Amino acid sequence: MVSRTSYARSGGATLAYRTLGEGPIDVLFIGGMLSHVEVMLEEPGVARWFERFGEFARVTVMDRRGAGLSDPMPERFSHDEELADVTAVVEAAGMDRFAINGYAAGAQLAIQYVAAHPERCRALVLYAPIGRTLAEPGYEWAADPVGRAERFAEVTETWGTGANLEQLAASVADEPRMREWLGRLERLSLSPGALQRMVRHLGEIDVRPLLPTINVPTLLIHRTGDRLIDVRHSRHLAEHIPGAKLVELPGVDNLPSAGDSEAIVGEIEEFLTGGRRAGVHRAMLTVLFTDIVDGTGHAARLGDGAWRDLLAEHDRAVRDIVSRFGGREVKSIGDGFLITFETAPSNALRCARAVVEAVRPLGIHVRAGLHTGECEIIGDDVGGMAVHIAARVAALAGAGEVLASGTAYGTVVGSGLEFAFRGDHELRGVPGRWPLFALETA
Repeated sequence: MVSRTSYARSGGATLAYRTLGEGPIDVLFIGGMLSHVEVMLEEPGVARWFERFGEFARVTVMDRRGAGLSDPMPERFSHDEELADVTAVVEAAGMDRFAINGYAAGAQLAIQYVAAHPERCRALVLYAPIGRTLAEPGYEWAADPVGRAERFAEVTETWGTGANLEQLAASVADEPRMREWLGRLERLSLSPGALQRMVRHLGEIDVRPLLPTINVPTLLIHRTGDRLIDVRHSRHLAEHIPGAKLVELPGVDNLPSAGDSEAIVGEIEEFLTGGRRAGVHRAMLTVLFTDIVDGTGHAARLGDGAWRDLLAEHDRAVRDIVSRFGGREVKSIGDGFLITFETAPSNALRCARAVVEAVRPLGIHVRAGLHTGECEIIGDDVGGMAVHIAARVAALAGAGEVLASGTAYGTVVGSGLEFAFRGDHELRGVPGRWPLFALETA
């Protein structure tokens, strides 16, 4: 369940919020600088992440003053006024006793609220949090004041273009759709002037003196390779909040819905409920991605009608072959497919080769990439690092090429399939270098 956007009133100002999910636990989600309670859900991955969150919680998401659909931040704005804004949203949403989930710079406000109103808060969850923005002796991993000012001056110049996607979600930085969404989120979250005001406001906050006073169960989650926020922020907070639990997860993405998103929401679910949803489990699968090479160029040359007809023929051919080799179509993605195989990985490789060969008479070339590994099974969908690795492998394949990760290759040695070594490669958003192998044509 996703509610419409509503407004709470605080001292003459209005704060936008909406409620997602119908779970039995109330959770207030406070994001960082980028916040727009409608635009953020336009990205399917973010929407799915909150849908999963909403299976065990009723999540209220708010735009803090100065961001999104809430009123602008005044030139003089106290932290007490911001705490009053949170109370106004909590009361308007009908929350009595609830958990707070603070993300990035939103963690500072979450910590302040828990310290001020412990009687309202049942738990504190912090993901990729910041306790203090500016560096000082003993806190060197935070931003240098001069460097921070210079960085945000550069950010302001490209604001609204999604240029910061490499830092926010490196594993999807090459996806134009994500860059377009991030640019729209930037534009509608904050104007360049409002961005600078928010930067100054957040730079004044230091919650470290409050940490020893936190007396609610606290969970901190951080991806160790996070390129936007240094994991040492979480380590410091965990050391100074009594009884806090810190979970470090692999990955470079800051955006929780990118990368292995189930690992994050699963930790939150277990912390708040004592267990994880039975419907989510892991399984060893071979994951196959296919897509048409230069689909945009074909569409431009053929025109919309002819391109739709060609796509329909392509889709029929792929689905027939997938069925023949025992694969499961998870979803179609533009002019490509995500397919999984529970059977022998050799079936997946033969299926990919058959797809490549079947569409050639249509005048198009398909590339394919495969990886074998543990996947998160989430209803009819799949997730986890194995899926992202397969997608990255597919992106490196050439026209008419079937490219396999070293893991997929290793599982079929002795099957009669022949390969050519394509070298070791870095896969965006995936640690280490990966050997890749091209399947020889029949």
